[in-house]
Parts: sequence; C-alpha cells; structure tokens
Amino acid sequence: MDIKNKIKELAAEYLDDIIEIRNELHANPELSFEEYNTSKYVASVLDKANIAYESGLLKTGILANIDGKSAKGKTIALRAELDALPIIEENDVAYKSKNEGVMHACGHDVHMASILGAAKILNEINDEWNGKVKVLFQPGEEKLPGGAAQMIESGIIEKMDATCMMAHHVMPSIDAGKVGFRGGMYMASADEIFITVKGKGGHAALPKLNIDPIPITAEIILAMQKIKPDNTDIPMVLSIGKVTAAGATNVIPNVVELEGTFRTMNEEWRAKAHKLIQKTCNEIAEGHNASCEIEIKKGYPFLQNDEELTRVSKNLAIEYLGTDNVEDLPLRMTADDFASFSQHMRTCYYRLGIRNESKGIISGVHTPTFDIDEQALETGMGLIAWLVYSQLSST
Repeated sequence: MDIKNKIKELAAEYLDDIIEIRNELHANPELSFEEYNTSKYVASVLDKANIAYESGLLKTGILANIDGKSAKGKTIALRAELDALPIIEENDVAYKSKNEGVMHACGHDVHMASILGAAKILNEINDEWNGKVKVLFQPGEEKLPGGAAQMIESGIIEKMDATCMMAHHVMPSIDAGKVGFRGGMYMASADEIFITVKGKGGHAALPKLNIDPIPITAEIILAMQKIKPDNTDIPMVLSIGKVTAAGATNVIPNVVELEGTFRTMNEEWRAKAHKLIQKTCNEIAEGHNASCEIEIKKGYPFLQNDEELTRVSKNLAIEYLGTDNVEDLPLRMTADDFASFSQHMRTCYYRLGIRNESKGIISGVHTPTFDIDEQALETGMGLIAWLVYSQLSST
C-alpha cells in the first residue's frame, strides 16, 4: 500500500476517536487565556498517543514534537487554537457546551481534534519521513493582542526552529470534504476602535443649553465612511458596530460611545488611516465645542501565505482529494492571529470545508448554531498529515 492510501486508511480508522475528542472539547469550552482544562485534555491525548510535548507555554500552550526516522531534514510546524468564544450555544446536541455562555463557535475544537489526528497519523508512519514535526496548541487566538504575538515575543519561533508553519480553519461556505487555498495576501489586519464623544447633556426641549453629542456622533460616523486610501486597490473596512447614548426621549446625554473595527491589507495605509480617524473625530467634535477621546487598539497584522508553499500544498491537496474538492479562495476581510506567524516565517493557512446542507449544517462561525459535518475531521486530519509527509519524505 502506498503512503497516501495508508494515510487515508489511518484517517478513517481514527475517525471515531477524533470525533469523540472533538465532542469532548466542544462540550467543555474555555475562553481566551483561560484554557487550563482544555490544555490538560490535549496533553492527555498526546500522552495516550506516546507523543512528547512541552506544556505551560504562555500558561496553557503546548508544543508537541514528532521525530521522523532521521533528525536530519526540515521541520514543519502545525498550529491549532485552544480557546472558545463568549456565546450561548443553541444547538440541541449531545456534545452541547456545558459551560454556560462559552462555546466553540469558531471551530477551534475541530482544529485541535483534526491536528491531534494528524499528529497520531504522522507518529504512526514516522519511519517513512525525515525531519521533525512541531505541533503548537496556542492559547488566546480570539482576544487581543493574540496568543500568537505573545508566543512569538516569548521565543516560540526559535523554539520550534521550523522551516514553515501550516494551519487550517473551518469554512462554513465550503462543503465537507473540500478545502480552499490562496497564496499571497489572504486576510486583513484588524484593529479595534473606541471613541467617546463628549458634549453637554440636558433637557431635550432646551437645545441652546446643551452640546448634543448625538448629531456630532452621526457626523463623525458619516465622515469616517469617506476615509479611503488614494490607491483604491487597497482593500479596507471601517465599520462602527456599536453606538451607546444613554439618553431618553427628552434627555440629551453627556457622552456617546462608539466601538468599531478597521481592517486593511497595507501597513503603510493602516498607519495613515489611524491618524486620519483621530484627526476626523477631533476636528468635528471641536467644531461643535465638544471633545473626543479616541483609542485604537492595534490588533493582528494581515495574513500573507507563502506563494510557493501554498502552491505546493494546493497541488498536494489535489493529489489527495481530487481536483473537484480543492477551491481557490478570494481575499477575505476577516482576521486571524496566525497572521503574526505569517509575518515571521513561511506559512500556509488554508480552509477546511464543514458544510452539509442536507443535514442542516449551514450556520456561520461566531453564531450560536454553528456546527460541522463530522466527516470534515477525516478530511482535515488526513490532508494535513499528507501535506506534511509529502514535504518531509523528500528530505
């Protein structure tokens, strides 16, 4: 039996166990940087598989190590996230979250389980490849400044000493059994914007005695929609998602608070836009004898896949899954802190389909009804094991 079919056979053989692991993780989610029980559970799976690891990285992070038949050769790193989201799950399933208000609604349970499956496969066939595989289980992907950036600051890249790094992420718009790739620029940077417009509140029937922050805020929101780069080819999003004005029908509030997001794919424009946002808000507020406080929390950088690594990985995916099951991805304005790794090393971040309309599995990530077609776990663990093996067997 050739190795590709051996990997497929092992993925099918391990599927029930990996489904059980995913369900256990899904039922017991933990928020960013609080993934203590999740970390212990991942460690227990690695122990059972006789895979060596170091734990306690950034408190809950784990770095596992699998050696090939020879230590000489490349080292490939894999990444899976440990954390969940503050969402109340609405699914009526046996593995529904037991932690009220916390849910694996972004698929990190799927990533952990499938990467654990891939680690088991690669460990099983480690006499067929050379080099090393490092498997990073990372805390805090969902919360700024992001676990990836903090791990990089603490030296994880040097510790891994990897030639490249790979990760997959669930994609509800792609059917289970399929995957998607895009080389080069793929996902946006993401910054959080907090603005407080300060006026002078009072009785709504006495406008001359007030400095009404609500119309000032409206003017600021409209003006910010006109902030655009000179180069119209640079993608960007500037959206205000929350406006809080604690007044009443006849009460003008003292302040209005805004929260929003700014995303783009150009670092020079990103820095310029931050200044324009601040300038726009301050000038409009001052023009109405009000004031403004602006905080821009710089978040994840843009994610850029290595062109050659992604091309090779896509072709290998076609070999493993067939041409009809491998898609090209468009640019996407969402963000992932895996982008921090992409700024420091060669990376390939691709999409794992989890959709199944016939089963009613159609909900998007970050929703209370998010779920997956479990067959995606077999595709996920088998494919990434194949991608790693194919690149290490030639060294």
